[in-house]
Amino acid sequence: MRVVFLFVDGLGVGPPDRETNPCVHEKTGYFHVFGGQTPAPLPRGGVGFGIDATLGVEGLPQSATGQTALLTGENAARLIGRHLSGFPNEPLRKVLLEKSLLRQARERGFRPVFLNAYRPLFFELPEETVLRLSATTVANYAAGLPFFSLEDIKARRAIYQDFTNQVLIGRGFDVPLFGPEEAAAILAGAAEKYDLVLYEYFRTDRVGHKQNMQLALEVLERLGQFLDSFLSQIDLAEVSVILTSDHGNIEDVSTRSHTRNPAMTLVWGPAGEELLQKLRSIQDVSPAILELLGRNGVEKNAVRA
Repeated sequence: MRVVFLFVDGLGVGPPDRETNPCVHEKTGYFHVFGGQTPAPLPRGGVGFGIDATLGVEGLPQSATGQTALLTGENAARLIGRHLSGFPNEPLRKVLLEKSLLRQARERGFRPVFLNAYRPLFFELPEETVLRLSATTVANYAAGLPFFSLEDIKARRAIYQDFTNQVLIGRGFDVPLFGPEEAAAILAGAAEKYDLVLYEYFRTDRVGHKQNMQLALEVLERLGQFLDSFLSQIDLAEVSVILTSDHGNIEDVSTRSHTRNPAMTLVWGPAGEELLQKLRSIQDVSPAILELLGRNGVEKNAVRA
């Protein structure tokens, strides 16, 4: 069993309202998920549903607490008594350093990877600054795994948070322009090489805050193309794919803020039906992934030792 975990920031399950929800439209078919826990059939044999992102805490779910919950299995919002936006604070960093999904997978003898590439400035930062960045960054640091650079993009070993590299090119960096299919091929290659692949995409959250329906449609359509191409390039009899989020946002362009909608969750592969039954909140994601990896058993651990 190999697992690909696609973390898509700010993607919730909203009502099927064409005026406010870009997921309703024809070009965003991979995200036609409405009604919370009611399963929705998806292309290529997948199923979509919603999982709780509120964690039983009042207020709007936010990134720091939501991502910490996703990446550790701990109720981060309850731990600090509120939802926290932006990057993790000291208590959340402590949880990530101790219980990062990537760290736990590596300590159990598996080969995890965080596939996102970083710009050159990142590699000049002192350790204390790195630890004050995103939850995914801290989770990867906790596992002692390498961080990928723009050179890794050129070598087709990693992809940027904007998998087309348009953002990088716009800032003057010398990297190739990828179509969704090219970027998907890199992700598919990683799925063959590693036991657990984590990839973070956060354009959805940034666009959701803009309240721009056309831009939201474009981002979701491109993400759907990337996803479709990736799924076509892997063996879904051997690889389980989980796409989920930390909170809602882009599914409701009537508001600039996050939402309390369930986090959209899409699953494919041999564990798809099981994940549909087990995932109830974002807190359940990391434990479920570790359980799936654990079925590779002691033999896998021995090979990796």
